[in-house]
Order: sequence, then structure tokens, then C-alpha cells
Amino acid sequence: MEDRMYVNETAYRPVRLLGKGKGGYSYLVERDGALFVLKQIHHEPCDYYQFGDKLQSELQDYQRLTALDIPMPRLLDADIPRERILKEYIAGDTVFELVAQDRMQSAYVRQLQAMCRILYAAGLNIDYYPTNFVVQDETLYYIDYECNPYDPQWDFEHWGSRYWQKSEEFLQALQK
Repeated sequence: MEDRMYVNETAYRPVRLLGKGKGGYSYLVERDGALFVLKQIHHEPCDYYQFGDKLQSELQDYQRLTALDIPMPRLLDADIPRERILKEYIAGDTVFELVAQDRMQSAYVRQLQAMCRILYAAGLNIDYYPTNFVVQDETLYYIDYECNPYDPQWDFEHWGSRYWQKSEEFLQALQK
């Protein structure tokens, strides 16, 4: 990991890698005592997903989801040449961690179902994998910006819900 990571010439100190997704690596970074998430777009192949311009897609998806009032971290900055975005840090446990530790609450599923009603009416799906959701102060946040045209094969009820409980699919993912 770099000693300093820059977004539009502003330096941030990397604290730790938060995770790697289809489109990038997310790092917890610090500047002047405040924490942020810096997402570095990557261009590694993904067998099950086709990308165009990943950074522009993130920015457009953020605008779409913001217009629908989906609870998400605020987009604070975008560095186009470096292919980086800076987000508000939402501190809390991921849904993946909550399920793994038997601390999942039905209230979080109800919050997601409320998001789904809005998303489906707008003709959209988001990435329902449980590492993309964080609970802070009993509010569920979607911490990714990815959204796609609605397809029932990939909606919460047909795909995502498998990972929001200790299903066989979840237990297999837990072993990885």
C-alpha cells in the first residue's frame, strides 16, 4: 500500500484495505483526523460482469441513486486521471458480518425491502451482496454506487436474499 494516496492533489494517509470488488479496491484513509473511503478503480477481468468506463459508471450511478434517496455515503471528490473517488466513511458492521455473527435483525431486511420498492419502480437493481451494506445507528446504508437495469434474476428476492441469511451460499462465501 502506498504511503500517501492522492485525490486531486490532496494527500490522504491509508489506514487499511477495506475490500476489493468487481470494479475497484476500497481503502480507509485519513486526513487531519477525519476518515474517508478512497476507491481505486481497477481493470482486472471479471468473468461474470461486463464493464464500460468504470469511473464514469460509478459517478452516473451515484447520481441515479442519490435522486432516489437511497441511503449511501456522500461522494466527496473524483480524480478522473487517477481513477479514484473519495466517499464519506460510514462506520459500522457490514450485513455480511452481522449474518456471520448471528446479529442480523429483521429491521435491516425491512429497510432493504423499502429500498427495493423504490429501485424496482425506477427499473433498477443494486448489488445486493451483504458486504455492500453497512449498518450505522440502526440505519442501513448501501456503500457501493453500482446499479444496473432491473433483471429479476439479480433482484434481492431471487439472488441477494440468499446471502442475507446463513444459507448454503452464505456459508460457502464465509469459507473463502
